Amino acid sequence: MICVKASSPRPAEMTPRRARGTADHPATAAQRAATLPFDQPMIPKGQMDSQANPAVEEKPKQSPAADPAYRPARVHWLGEIPVHWQEKRGKHFFREIDERSQTGEEELLSVSHTTGVTPRSQKNVTMFKAESYVGHKVARPNDIVINTMWAWMSALGVSKNVGIVSPAYGVYRPLNSEHFLPEYIDYLLRTPMLRWEYICRSTGIRASRLRLYPDKFLDIAFPCPPREEQERIVAFLRAKEVQVRRLIRNKRRLIGLLNEQKKAIINQAVTHGLNPDAPMKPTGIDWMPEVPAHWEVRKLKQVASFNPSRMESVSDFFDSDEVVFLPMENVSAAGNVDCSARGKISALRSGYTYFKRHDVVVAKITPCFENGKGAYLGALETEIGFGTTEFVILRARTQVDPRFLYQITMLHGFRRDGEMAMTGAAGQQRVPLNFMREFTFGLPDLQEQERILAYVDRENSKINRTIEKTKSEIVLVLEYRERLIADVVTGKLDVRHVEIAAPAGAPVADEDDTLDEELEGDDAELMEGADADD
Repeated sequence: MICVKASSPRPAEMTPRRARGTADHPATAAQRAATLPFDQPMIPKGQMDSQANPAVEEKPKQSPAADPAYRPARVHWLGEIPVHWQEKRGKHFFREIDERSQTGEEELLSVSHTTGVTPRSQKNVTMFKAESYVGHKVARPNDIVINTMWAWMSALGVSKNVGIVSPAYGVYRPLNSEHFLPEYIDYLLRTPMLRWEYICRSTGIRASRLRLYPDKFLDIAFPCPPREEQERIVAFLRAKEVQVRRLIRNKRRLIGLLNEQKKAIINQAVTHGLNPDAPMKPTGIDWMPEVPAHWEVRKLKQVASFNPSRMESVSDFFDSDEVVFLPMENVSAAGNVDCSARGKISALRSGYTYFKRHDVVVAKITPCFENGKGAYLGALETEIGFGTTEFVILRARTQVDPRFLYQITMLHGFRRDGEMAMTGAAGQQRVPLNFMREFTFGLPDLQEQERILAYVDRENSKINRTIEKTKSEIVLVLEYRERLIADVVTGKLDVRHVEIAAPAGAPVADEDDTLDEELEGDDAELMEGADADD
Protein backbone atom coordinates (compact mmCIF):
# COMPACT_ATOMS: atom_id res chain seq x y z
CA MET A 1 0.00 0.00 0.00
CA ILE A 2 1.24 3.49 -0.86
CA CYS A 3 0.22 6.48 1.20
CA VAL A 4 0.90 9.75 -0.62
CA LYS A 5 0.96 13.17 1.01
CA ALA A 6 -1.80 15.38 -0.33
CA SER A 7 -2.32 19.08 0.14
CA SER A 8 -5.20 20.19 2.30
CA PRO A 9 -6.98 23.49 1.95
CA ARG A 10 -6.31 26.50 4.12
CA PRO A 11 -8.88 28.94 5.35
CA ALA A 12 -8.85 32.15 3.39
CA GLU A 13 -7.33 34.08 6.27
CA MET A 14 -4.21 31.88 6.05
CA THR A 15 -4.31 30.06 9.39
CA PRO A 16 -1.57 27.42 9.72
CA ARG A 17 -2.22 24.01 8.25
CA ARG A 18 -3.06 21.24 10.71
CA ALA A 19 -1.89 17.67 10.59
CA ARG A 20 -4.07 15.06 8.96
CA GLY A 21 -6.71 13.57 11.16
CA THR A 22 -7.15 16.63 13.38
CA ALA A 23 -10.19 18.80 13.42
CA ASP A 24 -10.97 22.28 14.67
CA HIS A 25 -12.52 22.65 18.05
CA PRO A 26 -16.07 23.85 17.25
CA ALA A 27 -15.43 27.22 18.84
CA THR A 28 -12.33 27.71 16.73
CA ALA A 29 -14.26 26.84 13.59
CA ALA A 30 -16.94 29.36 14.48
CA GLN A 31 -14.40 32.11 15.16
CA ARG A 32 -12.65 31.41 11.88
CA ALA A 33 -15.88 31.38 9.92
CA ALA A 34 -16.73 34.79 11.28
CA THR A 35 -13.58 36.24 9.68
CA LEU A 36 -14.11 34.70 6.25
CA PRO A 37 -15.57 36.64 3.31
CA PHE A 38 -19.15 36.08 2.12
CA ASP A 39 -20.39 35.23 5.63
CA GLN A 40 -22.97 38.00 5.57
CA PRO A 41 -26.74 37.70 5.97
CA MET A 42 -28.34 36.78 2.67
CA ILE A 43 -31.74 38.23 3.61
CA PRO A 44 -32.73 40.80 6.25
CA LYS A 45 -33.14 39.70 9.82
CA GLY A 46 -36.52 38.98 11.32
CA GLN A 47 -37.90 36.68 8.65
CA MET A 48 -37.30 33.37 10.43
CA ASP A 49 -39.00 31.83 13.44
CA SER A 50 -37.04 31.58 16.66
CA GLN A 51 -35.47 28.29 17.59
CA ALA A 52 -37.60 25.90 19.55
CA ASN A 53 -34.74 25.04 21.90
CA PRO A 54 -34.90 27.54 24.79
CA ALA A 55 -31.29 26.79 25.73
CA VAL A 56 -30.15 28.33 22.51
CA GLU A 57 -30.33 32.03 21.76
CA GLU A 58 -33.76 32.92 20.32
CA LYS A 59 -32.41 35.49 17.87
CA PRO A 60 -31.96 33.90 14.41
CA LYS A 61 -28.35 33.15 13.56
CA GLN A 62 -26.99 35.04 10.56
CA SER A 63 -23.66 33.19 10.21
CA PRO A 64 -22.56 29.57 10.60
CA ALA A 65 -21.58 28.67 14.13
CA ALA A 66 -20.56 25.65 16.16
CA ASP A 67 -23.21 23.03 16.86
CA PRO A 68 -24.60 23.17 20.43
CA ALA A 69 -23.19 19.74 21.37
CA TYR A 70 -20.51 17.43 19.97
CA ARG A 71 -19.21 13.93 20.59
CA PRO A 72 -15.94 12.31 19.50
CA ALA A 73 -16.22 10.52 16.17
CA ARG A 74 -15.17 6.87 15.97
CA VAL A 75 -12.65 7.72 13.26
CA HIS A 76 -9.97 10.26 14.07
CA TRP A 77 -10.12 12.18 10.77
CA LEU A 78 -13.64 13.38 11.60
CA GLY A 79 -12.61 14.79 14.96
CA GLU A 80 -15.91 15.62 16.64
CA ILE A 81 -19.40 15.45 15.14
CA PRO A 82 -22.76 16.74 16.41
CA VAL A 83 -24.31 14.38 18.96
CA HIS A 84 -27.47 13.90 16.87
CA TRP A 85 -25.59 12.74 13.75
CA GLN A 86 -25.09 9.10 12.81
CA GLU A 87 -21.73 7.65 11.83
CA LYS A 88 -21.48 4.32 9.98
CA ARG A 89 -19.22 2.58 7.52
CA GLY A 90 -20.05 2.80 3.84
CA LYS A 91 -21.29 -0.81 3.67
CA HIS A 92 -24.29 0.23 5.79
CA PHE A 93 -25.21 2.96 3.31
CA PHE A 94 -24.17 1.69 -0.16
CA ARG A 95 -23.73 -1.47 -2.21
CA GLU A 96 -21.63 -2.07 -5.29
CA ILE A 97 -23.52 -2.31 -8.61
CA ASP A 98 -22.25 -4.13 -11.69
CA GLU A 99 -24.98 -3.50 -14.26
CA ARG A 100 -23.67 -3.71 -17.84
CA SER A 101 -24.88 -2.01 -21.00
CA GLN A 102 -26.43 -4.34 -23.55
CA THR A 103 -26.36 -1.84 -26.42
CA GLY A 104 -23.67 0.69 -25.53
CA GLU A 105 -26.03 3.46 -26.64
CA GLU A 106 -26.55 5.14 -23.26
CA GLU A 107 -25.16 8.59 -22.51
CA LEU A 108 -21.40 8.49 -21.95
CA LEU A 109 -20.56 9.93 -18.53
CA SER A 110 -17.41 11.75 -17.47
CA VAL A 111 -15.98 11.84 -13.94
CA SER A 112 -13.99 14.84 -12.70
CA HIS A 113 -12.50 15.93 -9.37
CA THR A 114 -14.26 19.30 -9.74
CA THR A 115 -17.52 18.78 -11.61
CA GLY A 116 -18.24 15.24 -10.42
CA VAL A 117 -20.27 13.02 -12.74
CA THR A 118 -21.54 14.78 -15.87
CA PRO A 119 -22.50 13.80 -19.42
CA ARG A 120 -19.41 13.74 -21.60
CA SER A 121 -21.35 15.64 -24.27
CA GLN A 122 -21.09 18.66 -21.96
CA LYS A 123 -17.30 18.38 -21.76
CA ASN A 124 -14.62 19.48 -24.21
CA VAL A 125 -13.01 16.05 -24.45
CA THR A 126 -12.37 14.27 -27.73
CA MET A 127 -9.76 11.65 -26.87
CA PHE A 128 -9.99 7.86 -26.68
CA LYS A 129 -13.18 7.20 -28.61
CA ALA A 130 -14.05 3.51 -28.35
CA GLU A 131 -15.52 1.48 -31.19
CA SER A 132 -18.21 0.03 -28.93
CA TYR A 133 -19.48 0.67 -25.42
CA VAL A 134 -21.28 -2.64 -25.04
CA GLY A 135 -20.36 -4.10 -21.65
CA HIS A 136 -19.61 -0.75 -20.02
CA LYS A 137 -21.05 -0.19 -16.56
CA VAL A 138 -24.43 1.51 -16.23
CA ALA A 139 -24.88 4.29 -13.68
CA ARG A 140 -28.32 5.56 -12.70
CA PRO A 141 -29.46 8.75 -10.95
CA ASN A 142 -28.16 8.99 -7.36
CA ASP A 143 -25.51 6.29 -7.93
CA ILE A 144 -21.99 7.09 -6.75
CA VAL A 145 -19.42 6.73 -9.55
CA ILE A 146 -15.71 6.50 -8.71
CA ASN A 147 -12.86 6.75 -11.18
CA THR A 148 -10.91 3.97 -9.50
CA MET A 149 -7.49 5.18 -10.62
CA TRP A 150 -8.14 8.82 -9.76
CA ALA A 151 -10.04 8.47 -6.48
CA TRP A 152 -7.00 9.94 -4.71
CA MET A 153 -7.74 13.15 -6.65
CA SER A 154 -11.42 12.97 -5.63
CA ALA A 155 -12.50 12.06 -9.16
CA LEU A 156 -15.90 10.80 -8.11
CA GLY A 157 -19.41 12.00 -7.48
CA VAL A 158 -23.13 11.32 -7.63
CA SER A 159 -24.70 10.81 -11.04
CA LYS A 160 -27.76 12.82 -12.05
CA ASN A 161 -28.23 10.89 -15.28
CA VAL A 162 -28.58 7.39 -16.65
CA GLY A 163 -25.36 6.67 -18.49
CA ILE A 164 -22.35 4.43 -18.94
CA VAL A 165 -18.84 4.54 -17.55
CA SER A 166 -15.67 2.50 -17.86
CA PRO A 167 -15.89 -1.14 -16.70
CA ALA A 168 -12.95 -0.32 -14.42
CA TYR A 169 -14.96 2.30 -12.51
CA GLY A 170 -16.80 1.68 -9.26
CA VAL A 171 -20.57 2.22 -9.16
CA TYR A 172 -22.36 2.22 -5.79
CA ARG A 173 -26.09 2.53 -5.09
CA PRO A 174 -27.70 3.72 -1.83
CA LEU A 175 -29.28 0.96 0.24
CA ASN A 176 -31.91 3.39 1.47
CA SER A 177 -32.70 6.62 -0.37
CA GLU A 178 -33.61 8.26 2.95
CA HIS A 179 -30.08 8.02 4.33
CA PHE A 180 -28.49 10.68 2.17
CA LEU A 181 -29.62 13.57 0.03
CA PRO A 182 -27.71 13.06 -3.26
CA GLU A 183 -26.45 16.65 -3.27
CA TYR A 184 -25.16 16.31 0.30
CA ILE A 185 -23.21 13.12 -0.34
CA ASP A 186 -21.81 14.68 -3.52
CA TYR A 187 -20.33 17.51 -1.45
CA LEU A 188 -19.12 15.14 1.26
CA LEU A 189 -17.34 12.73 -1.07
CA ARG A 190 -14.90 15.38 -2.34
CA THR A 191 -13.86 16.86 1.01
CA PRO A 192 -10.11 16.86 1.82
CA MET A 193 -10.59 14.54 4.81
CA LEU A 194 -12.18 11.86 2.66
CA ARG A 195 -9.54 12.42 0.00
CA TRP A 196 -7.00 11.35 2.62
CA GLU A 197 -9.01 8.20 3.22
CA TYR A 198 -9.04 7.41 -0.51
CA ILE A 199 -5.28 7.87 -0.68
CA CYS A 200 -4.44 5.71 2.30
CA ARG A 201 -6.92 2.99 1.36
CA SER A 202 -5.80 2.85 -2.28
CA THR A 203 -3.20 0.34 -3.43
CA GLY A 204 -0.75 0.43 -6.32
CA ILE A 205 2.90 0.38 -7.29
CA ARG A 206 3.20 4.17 -7.59
CA ALA A 207 1.18 7.27 -6.80
CA SER A 208 -0.25 7.76 -10.28
CA ARG A 209 -1.55 4.18 -10.34
CA LEU A 210 -3.25 3.95 -6.97
CA ARG A 211 -6.63 2.19 -7.12
CA LEU A 212 -9.51 2.38 -4.64
CA TYR A 213 -11.24 -1.00 -4.63
CA PRO A 214 -14.86 -1.58 -3.49
CA ASP A 215 -14.05 -3.27 -0.16
CA LYS A 216 -11.84 -0.33 0.81
CA PHE A 217 -14.41 2.29 -0.17
CA LEU A 218 -17.25 0.54 1.66
CA ASP A 219 -15.09 0.35 4.81
CA ILE A 220 -14.84 4.14 5.07
CA ALA A 221 -16.92 5.74 7.84
CA PHE A 222 -19.36 8.46 6.77
CA PRO A 223 -21.17 11.01 8.93
CA CYS A 224 -24.93 11.08 8.34
CA PRO A 225 -26.92 14.07 9.62
CA PRO A 226 -30.74 14.05 9.68
CA ARG A 227 -32.35 14.46 6.27
CA GLU A 228 -33.79 17.91 6.99
CA GLU A 229 -30.37 19.11 8.14
CA GLN A 230 -28.82 17.81 4.92
CA GLU A 231 -31.35 19.91 3.00
CA ARG A 232 -30.31 23.02 4.92
CA ILE A 233 -26.62 22.24 4.34
CA VAL A 234 -27.16 21.84 0.60
CA ALA A 235 -29.20 25.06 0.36
CA PHE A 236 -26.56 27.00 2.28
CA LEU A 237 -23.67 25.68 0.17
CA ARG A 238 -25.51 26.32 -3.08
CA ALA A 239 -26.03 29.92 -2.09
CA LYS A 240 -22.36 30.27 -1.16
CA GLU A 241 -21.34 28.63 -4.44
CA VAL A 242 -23.13 31.39 -6.35
CA GLN A 243 -21.21 34.05 -4.45
CA VAL A 244 -17.88 32.29 -4.95
CA ARG A 245 -18.48 31.65 -8.64
CA ARG A 246 -19.48 35.25 -9.33
CA LEU A 247 -16.37 36.50 -7.55
CA ILE A 248 -14.08 34.13 -9.45
CA ARG A 249 -15.76 34.92 -12.75
CA ASN A 250 -15.27 38.65 -12.21
CA LYS A 251 -11.61 38.16 -11.32
CA ARG A 252 -11.07 36.04 -14.42
CA ARG A 253 -12.73 38.69 -16.53
CA LEU A 254 -10.28 41.18 -15.04
CA ILE A 255 -7.38 38.89 -15.98
CA GLY A 256 -8.79 38.64 -19.50
CA LEU A 257 -8.96 42.43 -19.81
CA LEU A 258 -5.41 42.79 -18.51
CA ASN A 259 -4.16 40.26 -21.05
CA GLU A 260 -5.91 42.22 -23.79
CA GLN A 261 -4.17 45.34 -22.55
CA LYS A 262 -0.81 43.54 -22.81
CA LYS A 263 -1.59 42.53 -26.39
CA ALA A 264 -2.52 46.12 -27.25
CA ILE A 265 0.80 47.38 -25.85
CA ILE A 266 2.72 44.81 -27.89
CA ASN A 267 0.72 45.46 -31.04
CA GLN A 268 1.18 49.23 -30.89
CA ALA A 269 4.90 49.12 -30.11
CA VAL A 270 5.84 46.37 -32.57
CA THR A 271 3.87 47.83 -35.48
CA HIS A 272 4.32 51.59 -34.93
CA GLY A 273 7.38 52.01 -32.69
CA LEU A 274 7.70 54.27 -29.67
CA ASN A 275 7.72 57.70 -31.34
CA PRO A 276 4.15 58.87 -31.99
CA ASP A 277 5.46 61.76 -34.11
CA ALA A 278 7.58 59.65 -36.46
CA PRO A 279 6.75 60.12 -40.15
CA MET A 280 4.91 57.13 -41.63
CA LYS A 281 4.85 55.38 -44.97
CA PRO A 282 2.25 53.07 -46.57
CA THR A 283 2.85 49.31 -46.51
CA GLY A 284 0.09 47.88 -48.68
CA ILE A 285 -0.82 45.53 -45.80
CA ASP A 286 -4.51 45.60 -44.90
CA TRP A 287 -4.06 44.98 -41.14
CA MET A 288 -1.05 47.37 -40.90
CA PRO A 289 -1.53 50.10 -43.53
CA GLU A 290 1.51 52.14 -42.48
CA VAL A 291 4.78 51.91 -40.54
CA PRO A 292 7.44 54.43 -39.56
CA ALA A 293 9.14 55.70 -42.69
CA HIS A 294 12.59 54.45 -41.66
CA TRP A 295 11.38 50.86 -41.14
CA GLU A 296 11.69 48.15 -43.76
CA VAL A 297 8.77 46.02 -44.92
CA ARG A 298 9.80 42.38 -44.84
CA LYS A 299 8.38 38.86 -45.03
CA LEU A 300 9.14 36.34 -42.31
CA LYS A 301 11.04 34.12 -44.74
CA GLN A 302 13.49 37.00 -45.29
CA VAL A 303 14.43 37.31 -41.64
CA ALA A 304 14.04 33.76 -40.32
CA SER A 305 14.59 30.15 -41.37
CA PHE A 306 11.90 27.58 -40.74
CA ASN A 307 12.07 24.10 -39.19
CA PRO A 308 15.85 23.62 -39.16
CA SER A 309 17.15 20.14 -39.91
CA ARG A 310 17.33 17.74 -36.99
CA MET A 311 20.59 16.47 -38.47
CA GLU A 312 22.23 19.34 -36.56
CA SER A 313 21.85 17.16 -33.50
CA VAL A 314 23.96 14.37 -35.01
CA SER A 315 27.40 15.97 -35.17
CA ASP A 316 27.55 17.79 -31.83
CA PHE A 317 25.61 15.51 -29.48
CA PHE A 318 25.55 11.86 -28.46
CA ASP A 319 22.47 9.68 -28.86
CA SER A 320 22.51 9.04 -25.11
CA ASP A 321 22.35 12.76 -24.22
CA GLU A 322 19.16 13.82 -22.45
CA VAL A 323 17.49 16.97 -23.75
CA VAL A 324 14.29 18.91 -23.12
CA PHE A 325 11.11 17.55 -24.67
CA LEU A 326 8.20 19.96 -25.19
CA PRO A 327 4.71 18.50 -25.58
CA MET A 328 2.08 21.09 -26.45
CA GLU A 329 0.90 21.44 -22.85
CA ASN A 330 4.39 22.54 -21.74
CA VAL A 331 4.18 25.76 -23.75
CA SER A 332 1.69 28.37 -22.61
CA ALA A 333 -0.16 31.15 -24.42
CA ALA A 334 1.81 33.60 -22.24
CA GLY A 335 5.10 32.37 -23.69
CA ASN A 336 6.14 30.32 -20.66
CA VAL A 337 7.97 27.03 -21.18
CA ASP A 338 8.06 24.03 -18.84
CA CYS A 339 11.39 22.24 -19.39
CA SER A 340 10.76 19.42 -16.91
CA ALA A 341 10.13 16.69 -19.52
CA ARG A 342 13.32 15.07 -20.82
CA GLY A 343 14.24 12.33 -23.26
CA LYS A 344 17.27 10.78 -24.93
CA ILE A 345 18.19 12.16 -28.34
CA SER A 346 18.10 8.66 -29.82
CA ALA A 347 14.43 8.29 -28.86
CA LEU A 348 13.37 11.77 -30.03
CA ARG A 349 15.37 12.56 -33.16
CA SER A 350 13.32 10.67 -35.73
CA GLY A 351 9.75 11.43 -34.69
CA TYR A 352 9.68 14.93 -33.21
CA THR A 353 10.33 18.56 -34.09
CA TYR A 354 13.89 19.74 -33.49
CA PHE A 355 14.87 23.14 -32.06
CA LYS A 356 17.72 24.81 -30.19
CA ARG A 357 18.10 27.56 -27.62
CA HIS A 358 16.99 31.02 -28.86
CA ASP A 359 14.62 29.57 -31.50
CA VAL A 360 10.96 30.60 -31.59
CA VAL A 361 8.21 27.95 -31.47
CA VAL A 362 4.68 28.55 -32.79
CA ALA A 363 1.79 26.10 -32.42
CA LYS A 364 0.19 25.48 -35.82
CA ILE A 365 -2.88 23.41 -34.89
CA THR A 366 -6.30 24.67 -33.79
CA PRO A 367 -7.15 25.85 -31.15
CA CYS A 368 -3.59 26.24 -29.88
CA PHE A 369 -2.66 28.68 -32.65
CA GLU A 370 -5.70 30.91 -32.04
CA ASN A 371 -5.01 30.82 -28.30
CA GLY A 372 -1.52 32.22 -28.88
CA LYS A 373 0.58 29.22 -27.90
CA GLY A 374 4.22 29.85 -28.68
CA ALA A 375 7.46 30.94 -27.03
CA TYR A 376 10.94 32.33 -27.39
CA LEU A 377 13.31 29.58 -26.22
CA GLY A 378 15.95 31.80 -24.69
CA ALA A 379 15.66 29.97 -21.35
CA LEU A 380 15.73 26.45 -22.80
CA GLU A 381 17.56 24.35 -20.20
CA THR A 382 19.45 22.23 -22.74
CA GLU A 383 21.19 23.52 -25.82
CA ILE A 384 18.86 21.62 -28.12
CA GLY A 385 15.52 19.92 -27.68
CA PHE A 386 12.60 18.26 -29.38
CA GLY A 387 8.85 18.77 -29.23
CA THR A 388 5.51 17.87 -30.71
CA THR A 389 5.24 17.91 -34.49
CA GLU A 390 2.47 20.51 -34.09
CA PHE A 391 5.15 23.18 -33.57
CA VAL A 392 6.69 25.31 -36.31
CA ILE A 393 10.24 26.45 -35.51
CA LEU A 394 11.55 29.90 -36.53
CA ARG A 395 15.25 30.71 -36.29
CA ALA A 396 16.14 34.40 -36.44
CA ARG A 397 18.69 35.66 -38.93
CA THR A 398 21.10 38.49 -38.17
CA GLN A 399 18.72 41.39 -38.93
CA VAL A 400 16.15 40.49 -36.29
CA ASP A 401 16.37 39.88 -32.53
CA PRO A 402 14.76 36.47 -31.78
CA ARG A 403 12.73 38.08 -28.98
CA PHE A 404 11.35 40.60 -31.48
CA LEU A 405 10.64 37.73 -33.87
CA TYR A 406 8.54 36.09 -31.16
CA GLN A 407 6.57 39.30 -30.64
CA ILE A 408 5.81 39.40 -34.36
CA THR A 409 4.24 35.94 -34.09
CA MET A 410 2.04 37.25 -31.27
CA LEU A 411 0.61 40.17 -33.28
CA HIS A 412 -3.15 40.25 -33.73
CA GLY A 413 -2.76 40.37 -37.51
CA PHE A 414 -0.56 37.26 -37.53
CA ARG A 415 -3.02 35.25 -35.43
CA ARG A 416 -6.14 36.53 -37.19
CA ASP A 417 -4.86 35.98 -40.73
CA GLY A 418 -3.35 32.63 -39.76
CA GLU A 419 -6.71 31.45 -38.47
CA MET A 420 -8.35 32.48 -41.75
CA ALA A 421 -5.68 30.58 -43.73
CA MET A 422 -6.10 27.29 -41.84
CA THR A 423 -6.71 24.12 -43.80
CA GLY A 424 -7.81 20.59 -42.86
CA ALA A 425 -10.75 18.84 -41.28
CA ALA A 426 -12.72 20.44 -38.46
CA GLY A 427 -10.92 20.06 -35.14
CA GLN A 428 -7.64 19.23 -36.90
CA GLN A 429 -7.05 22.41 -38.88
CA ARG A 430 -3.51 23.76 -39.17
CA VAL A 431 -1.86 26.96 -40.32
CA PRO A 432 0.01 26.33 -43.59
CA LEU A 433 3.76 26.84 -43.39
CA ASN A 434 3.59 29.02 -46.49
CA PHE A 435 1.33 31.49 -44.67
CA MET A 436 3.98 32.02 -42.02
CA ARG A 437 6.77 32.30 -44.57
CA GLU A 438 4.89 34.95 -46.56
CA PHE A 439 3.62 36.96 -43.58
CA THR A 440 4.58 40.63 -44.08
CA PHE A 441 5.43 43.10 -41.31
CA GLY A 442 7.46 46.22 -40.52
CA LEU A 443 11.04 45.77 -39.29
CA PRO A 444 13.06 48.45 -37.43
CA ASP A 445 16.82 48.23 -36.97
CA LEU A 446 18.30 46.16 -34.13
CA GLN A 447 18.81 49.15 -31.82
CA GLU A 448 15.18 50.17 -32.11
CA GLN A 449 14.07 46.57 -31.67
CA GLU A 450 15.97 46.53 -28.37
CA ARG A 451 14.25 49.73 -27.21
CA ILE A 452 10.83 48.39 -28.16
CA LEU A 453 11.46 45.12 -26.32
CA ALA A 454 12.60 46.97 -23.19
CA TYR A 455 9.47 49.14 -23.28
CA VAL A 456 7.16 46.15 -23.75
CA ASP A 457 8.85 44.26 -20.89
CA ARG A 458 8.63 47.27 -18.60
CA GLU A 459 4.96 48.00 -19.27
CA ASN A 460 3.80 44.40 -19.26
CA SER A 461 5.68 43.59 -16.06
CA LYS A 462 3.37 46.02 -14.23
CA ILE A 463 0.33 44.28 -15.67
CA ASN A 464 1.79 40.86 -14.90
CA ARG A 465 2.10 41.76 -11.23
CA THR A 466 -1.58 42.63 -11.13
CA ILE A 467 -2.47 39.42 -12.95
CA GLU A 468 -0.46 37.31 -10.51
CA LYS A 469 -2.05 39.05 -7.54
CA THR A 470 -5.50 38.39 -8.98
CA LYS A 471 -4.64 34.73 -9.58
CA SER A 472 -3.51 34.44 -5.96
CA GLU A 473 -6.83 35.87 -4.83
CA ILE A 474 -8.65 33.24 -6.89
CA VAL A 475 -6.59 30.51 -5.21
CA LEU A 476 -7.52 31.85 -1.77
CA VAL A 477 -11.20 32.00 -2.70
CA LEU A 478 -11.08 28.39 -3.89
CA GLU A 479 -9.36 27.34 -0.66
CA TYR A 480 -12.08 29.15 1.29
CA ARG A 481 -14.76 27.35 -0.75
CA GLU A 482 -13.20 23.94 -0.17
CA ARG A 483 -12.73 24.55 3.54
CA LEU A 484 -16.23 25.92 4.02
CA ILE A 485 -17.77 22.88 2.33
CA ALA A 486 -15.66 20.54 4.49
CA ASP A 487 -16.59 22.30 7.74
CA VAL A 488 -20.30 22.39 6.95
CA VAL A 489 -20.78 18.81 5.69
CA THR A 490 -18.84 17.36 8.63
CA GLY A 491 -20.77 19.35 11.24
CA LYS A 492 -18.00 21.72 12.32
CA LEU A 493 -20.32 24.58 11.41
CA ASP A 494 -24.06 24.51 12.08
CA VAL A 495 -26.08 26.19 9.31
CA ARG A 496 -29.56 25.05 10.31
CA HIS A 497 -30.51 28.52 11.47
CA VAL A 498 -28.74 30.59 8.83
CA GLU A 499 -31.21 32.51 6.71
CA ILE A 500 -30.88 31.66 3.02
CA ALA A 501 -32.31 33.65 0.13
CA ALA A 502 -33.15 30.60 -2.00
CA PRO A 503 -35.54 27.92 -0.69
CA ALA A 504 -33.84 24.72 0.39
CA GLY A 505 -35.25 22.71 -2.50
CA ALA A 506 -34.73 25.27 -5.26
CA PRO A 507 -31.66 24.95 -7.48
CA VAL A 508 -29.38 27.95 -7.74
CA ALA A 509 -28.62 28.83 -11.34
CA ASP A 510 -24.99 29.26 -12.29
CA GLU A 511 -24.64 32.41 -14.35
CA ASP A 512 -21.52 31.05 -16.02
CA ASP A 513 -21.85 27.46 -17.20
CA THR A 514 -18.21 27.36 -18.30
CA LEU A 515 -16.81 28.06 -14.85
CA ASP A 516 -16.83 24.40 -13.81
CA GLU A 517 -14.63 23.61 -16.79
CA GLU A 518 -12.25 26.43 -15.91
CA LEU A 519 -11.94 25.28 -12.30
CA GLU A 520 -10.84 21.79 -13.26
CA GLY A 521 -7.26 22.75 -13.93
CA ASP A 522 -4.54 21.17 -16.05
CA ASP A 523 -5.05 17.61 -14.85
CA ALA A 524 -8.64 17.38 -16.08
CA GLU A 525 -7.61 16.05 -19.46
CA LEU A 526 -5.57 13.29 -17.82
CA MET A 527 -8.55 12.08 -15.84
CA GLU A 528 -10.79 12.25 -18.87
CA GLY A 529 -8.36 9.97 -20.66
CA ALA A 530 -9.20 7.28 -18.12
CA ASP A 531 -12.94 7.76 -18.55
CA ALA A 532 -15.49 5.47 -20.09
CA ASP A 533 -13.37 4.94 -23.19
CA ASP A 534 -10.79 2.89 -21.22
